[in-house]
Amino acid sequence: MSMGIKWLLVALCIWASSDSLVSTTSSDGLIRIGLKKRSLDLKSINAARITSREVFQPRGHGDTNGNFNDLNADIVYLKNYRDTQYYGEISIGTPRQSFTVVFDTGSSNLWVPSSKCIFSIACYTHSKYRARLSHTYTKIGMHCKIPFGSGFISGFFSQDNVKVGDFLIKDQEFVEVTREGFLTFLATEFDGVLGLGFQDTAARLVTPVWYNMFVQRHISQQIFSFWLNRDPTAKLGGEIVFGGIDWRHFRGDHTYVPLTRRGYWQIEVGDILIENYSTGLCKGGCAAIVDSGTSLLAGPTTIVTQINHAIGAAGVVSLECKAVVFNYGNMIWEYLIEGIRPEIVCVDLGLCFYNGSRYVSTGIASMVQNRTWEGSSVDESAFCTFCEMIVFWIQVQLKQEKTKEKVFKYVNELCERLPNPMGKSFINCDNIAAMPYVSFTIGNKSFPLSPEQYTLKVEESCATVCLSGFIALDVPPPQGPLWVLGDIFLGAYHTVFDFGNLRIGFAKAA
Repeated sequence: MSMGIKWLLVALCIWASSDSLVSTTSSDGLIRIGLKKRSLDLKSINAARITSREVFQPRGHGDTNGNFNDLNADIVYLKNYRDTQYYGEISIGTPRQSFTVVFDTGSSNLWVPSSKCIFSIACYTHSKYRARLSHTYTKIGMHCKIPFGSGFISGFFSQDNVKVGDFLIKDQEFVEVTREGFLTFLATEFDGVLGLGFQDTAARLVTPVWYNMFVQRHISQQIFSFWLNRDPTAKLGGEIVFGGIDWRHFRGDHTYVPLTRRGYWQIEVGDILIENYSTGLCKGGCAAIVDSGTSLLAGPTTIVTQINHAIGAAGVVSLECKAVVFNYGNMIWEYLIEGIRPEIVCVDLGLCFYNGSRYVSTGIASMVQNRTWEGSSVDESAFCTFCEMIVFWIQVQLKQEKTKEKVFKYVNELCERLPNPMGKSFINCDNIAAMPYVSFTIGNKSFPLSPEQYTLKVEESCATVCLSGFIALDVPPPQGPLWVLGDIFLGAYHTVFDFGNLRIGFAKAA
């Protein structure tokens, strides 16, 4: 699946202080990791995607809930970073080195920053794996680049013990990252990513962590389930259960549908309804990837336009331009004053790179390989383009001997005049209660989302800004039309990923 990535990076506030994560063991023998919350601002909204030795006898794809009561199961509690980032804690090595990771059904490798990551600023803001401190470490050393959108992370493979919840997975291969995308990972609350995708799509065909849970007999069936708590004020952000289901977090039976594409958590969805009105395009069926590493809901422009029109959404590309001014304007000003060549300013800032013939975008990394949907109204190249435009605008003003204050006032006014393509959009917070339900048809059953479920509230200074949870993603046939059902959908519906029977199940979250 070849797709670029879209990211919203609007940085207007300062990071809040953070506390450590706390682990506790409950009376049922399952490890529960206590996770704290942080408030969300526009800076951090997106800073936001197998071979076993035993195979269970499949059940029919039309089944509702199977009997998972007797499973050995382990629970990892997740932190909800105000509905845009859900992540939990793991440890690597002996003695243990702790990391916070996104559990991502859209990718397959485990990766964390390496102590050898010295040239990426983002590595200095996160925990780093130190191989020399672990006596269970085994060197592999094979270098790799893992595509993330039109960019990549790079590093090398190592092997060590990995602890997830109460499970110790021995001799797990993972990636020590030595280069990260500057913009994306500098603004994230998590250190790395634990892929829950298929071995077929893993770099170097490495066996994923959750495969090894089964191979090493930590779990008796090849399933895991997600519950995401969409209440931003709750202490518990959610949970992922490996090998079982937490019955407290859903109501009724799960509706199971078969996977439709090898190597992906991909299903088929039918018509999408606004209230009771058909949007048309998916009446005959559309592909949909269920992706815990994506915050939003992405789908064909034809449908998303109808939805955003119905809810009165407006574009936000001017804020993305202003974000570059806010974060890099002073550095751009100083570079130009010091006489640094304008064409290399954005390269030095990490927004563009030189490919041997011209300067292009660095490619802002995502949690999922080859994504286009993660939140921005423009693709990554726009951040490079914004930077280059701002450099040019400041140059012009400097030649006119304007003061710094007047220059930045002018540049922000130019940002406001940029056209707004389809993408993440503002809505009026006062109108949420009156907005329509949007329903997805899955397995001939309707799965409605309320306005409160498909919108995001963002705290900015003393104000609250509301955003539509729908963004446009256009994938041509035969792979498309395609939907990506991200955390907004998983927050509304408890989700079971059943690899043993190659199916996914949804039930109303409780």
